[in-house]
Amino acid sequence: MRNSTTNEEVDLYVWEGDADIANRVERCMACFDVEVIRADDFVITRGQSLMRQSLAILNVSLIDSADGGSGLQAAQAMPVIWVGTVPRAHDPARFPAEYLHVLPLDFTCAELRSMVLKLAVQLRACSAQTHASSTLIANSESMKALLHEVETFADCGTNVLLHGETGVGKERVALLLHEKHSLYGQGPFVAVNCGAIPDGIFESLFFGHSRGAFTGAIGGHKGYFEQANGGTLFLDEIGELPCYQQVKLLRVLEDSAVTRIGSSEVAKLDFQVVSASNKNLLQLVKDGTFRADLYYRLAVIELKIPSLEERGAVDKIAIFKAHIATIIGADRLATLPELPFWLVDAVADIYFPGNVRELRNLAERIGVTVRQIGAWDAVRLHRLLASARGSQVAPVETVSEAPVDRRRWDTAERSRVISALDANGWRRRDTAQHLGISRKVLWEKMRKYHICDEEP
Repeated sequence: MRNSTTNEEVDLYVWEGDADIANRVERCMACFDVEVIRADDFVITRGQSLMRQSLAILNVSLIDSADGGSGLQAAQAMPVIWVGTVPRAHDPARFPAEYLHVLPLDFTCAELRSMVLKLAVQLRACSAQTHASSTLIANSESMKALLHEVETFADCGTNVLLHGETGVGKERVALLLHEKHSLYGQGPFVAVNCGAIPDGIFESLFFGHSRGAFTGAIGGHKGYFEQANGGTLFLDEIGELPCYQQVKLLRVLEDSAVTRIGSSEVAKLDFQVVSASNKNLLQLVKDGTFRADLYYRLAVIELKIPSLEERGAVDKIAIFKAHIATIIGADRLATLPELPFWLVDAVADIYFPGNVRELRNLAERIGVTVRQIGAWDAVRLHRLLASARGSQVAPVETVSEAPVDRRRWDTAERSRVISALDANGWRRRDTAQHLGISRKVLWEKMRKYHICDEEP
C-alpha cells in the first residue's frame, strides 16, 4: 500500500474463513495501490520476509477452526485485524487481550481504511525502530573491539553468552549478532526477560500449549522455543531463572525439540540462543544457584560489553548528541543555536551507574525540555544536570550568579585544555579525541580561553 503517509509497500493477506470478506476488502482498498492476497491456502515458510512488510486480516472463526493454522501462525508474525460478529468488549473469551484491532463483520470501508492506515504507519515506525536498535555507537576502542568480536562470531551458529552491567545494551548486541547471521538472521528474533516470568506459567510461555490443555486455552499457542525456530532466542537476565526451570531449558537445548503442554507431538527446532546476564554466572555455579551444565551449554562464546565509563567520554557524547537529535527532531534542531559546549562537557563528566539507559533518559529529559521551550535554557538544564548528578538543585539565583566559581571553573578548564594540547603535540584532531569532544568544540574552547597555537 502506498499513499502520502506511507511510502513503503504493505500488502494485505486475508484469511476469510467462513465469511466472504476478501471481495469487500478489495473493493474498500481499491483507491489504494494494494494487492489483496487470499491467503486461506497460503503456506508461510520459515524466514519469509513478507511478515515484516505486511498486514493480516483474519476472520475470528479461525480461532475455533481446525483449518485456521496458517492464519493463526500469521497472527503471531505480523499485525492482525480481526473481523467478527461480536464486539471484543462484549466477549473477552472470544477476543483475548492480545487481539487489539477488531472490526465488526459488517465493517464499513472507512473503518477498514482507517485501521489499515494506522497499522501501516505503526509497521513502518516499528521497522525503523528495529533497524535503529541494531545500530551501536562505537567511537571508543573498547566498543570497536566488541564489534570486531561480533563480526567474528556472528555467523558461527553456536550459543553466545553476553556479560555486562545493567543498561549497557545487551539486547542491542544480541540483535546485532542475530542480524549478521547468514541463516538465523532471516528468521525471528524473540527476546525474553527471564527475570520477569510469573511463577507457574514457565512451561506455557516457553513450551506453548495445545487447544484445551487447560482452562482458558481456547486455541493453540506457540511457546518462545517454537516462536524462535529458524532464528534467535535471546534470554536476558538468564541468571534469574530458578534451578527447576534451568533443567527444563537445558533439556530443550540438548534435544533441539519441544512438546507443547497437552500434546504428544514433538516439534524439532533449529535456533540460536544468545543469553545475557549482569551477574557472574560462574560464581552462581559455585554457589549452587546456577547449573554448571547449562552454563557450559550457553557460554560456548562469551562476550563482555563494556560499561559506559569504560567506553569513555567519546561515546558518552556521541550517544547524548544522537539521542538529543532524535528527541528534538531535525527540523526543530535546525532552528536552535548549536548544542552548548558546557552542556556536552557536563554530560561527559557525569557518572551514569545505569549506563547507556540512564544517559539516554537524561538526554530525553533535556531534549523534551528544549523542544517545548525552543531554547537551550541554562537554568532549566542546570537543574536537570544537578538531578542527574544526584546533588541538591541550586536556586535559580545561584545558577545565574556565581562569578567567582565561574572564573575558577574557567581557569581549571583552560589548564585542562592546554595540558591535553601539550600531551598531543598541539594536534587538534588528536587533542579533541583525547578530550572526547569534536574539533569544532575544541576550537571554540581555544577561542573562549584565548589559547593560541604558539602558546607553550
